[in-house]
Amino acid sequence: MSDSESMSETPIGDVAVYMRDLGKRARTASRVLARADTAAKNKALLAIAEDIDRARDFLAEANRRDLEAGAAKGLDHALLDRLELTAARVDAMIEGLRQIAALPDPVGAITDLSYRPSGIQVGRMRVPLGVIGIIYESRPNVTADAAALCLKSGNATVLRGGSEAFHSNQAISGSVRRGLETAGLPADGVQVVATRDRSAVGAMIAMPEFVDVIIPRGGKGLIERISREARVPVIKHLDGICHVYIDDEADPEKAFNVALNAKTQRYGTCNTMETLLVAEGIAEAVLPGLGTALREKGVELRGCPRTQEILSFARAATEEDWDTEYLAPILSVRVVADLDAAMDHIADHSSQHTDSIITENYSRARRFLREVDSSSVMVNASTRFADGFEYGLGAEIGISTDKFHARGPVGLEGLTSVKFVVLGDGEIRI
Repeated sequence: MSDSESMSETPIGDVAVYMRDLGKRARTASRVLARADTAAKNKALLAIAEDIDRARDFLAEANRRDLEAGAAKGLDHALLDRLELTAARVDAMIEGLRQIAALPDPVGAITDLSYRPSGIQVGRMRVPLGVIGIIYESRPNVTADAAALCLKSGNATVLRGGSEAFHSNQAISGSVRRGLETAGLPADGVQVVATRDRSAVGAMIAMPEFVDVIIPRGGKGLIERISREARVPVIKHLDGICHVYIDDEADPEKAFNVALNAKTQRYGTCNTMETLLVAEGIAEAVLPGLGTALREKGVELRGCPRTQEILSFARAATEEDWDTEYLAPILSVRVVADLDAAMDHIADHSSQHTDSIITENYSRARRFLREVDSSSVMVNASTRFADGFEYGLGAEIGISTDKFHARGPVGLEGLTSVKFVVLGDGEIRI
């Protein structure tokens, strides 16, 4: 396929038939990728990086077409910004591919190997999930990131990007396919859906015979739809309603720095603090300075009655505020009696993403870690650390707030499963 053809939408008659064909080819490719050695996968990743580097002008032209079409449709500035493939973002895609190539390969690793009284050895081996379907919006660099993570973990993948990034995604897809072929791996190991027809999403999430897991990356509406309609298991999180609780035995300086960072380092991320809880015993000591600093950063505070007594400029919080992911410079603040009241509030309103306690009391910190049921629970640290790169995973495909299979940032290991392996020397069961 030529570069010009790779940017054109494929004429598709029956979308369901087309998607089933993609699924069949992905299933076939997955068996090859599952047995591919680390050297071949790394060779493919580095070849993809080199191809993207060579194709910068072509990528820029494809991205220009998407940006012009988006502007003509009236997409807002924030969405156009996410859509743009700047030189720096292309550099980041290339560096991300190289970093993933340098990560340890989880596939085939055997752990917990132990002898049983019968003489056999029993352990667990990491294996790929199979075929991963990823549905995402806006940012075309996700195409390269997702392809790289799935490839390194031995999975085939079917990618369905947002229609607004169609030409950019198809252009990146060309580099991915050429990189796979350079390494002697099947080009069908990574397939980008070549139609903007929305029914392609419905078809993808209803093919359990071809797709093993779906990962949606996008707005709450998209994720709710996928979770509701999918016949394939879904790895997802809906909201990032993250809390920081300042205990009455907190170090005031730590509390100030952590809470300010958790809210203002970036506003539009799922690990940004949305509710601040403060123990009554320390509220008058920490809230005036912290509230003023937040206000100076442009953050609107919405507080409980006690918060409003301490901070006259805080607006009254409603019940809806405690359940809202603002993704904006708005913060809900509640003064609570103690640790138990804070954990009760979190249990009632948390989205089980990330919650943090600021305290110098070891016993309370341990209780918080043990009793708060979220995918990331922290002591004396900003919620903004809830990220695959910061956790040392190298990269992540997303965050999971589910309790089965993967939880928290999903990196290479989260894209694998385990199977039991048994090593014997002729043992028989008596």
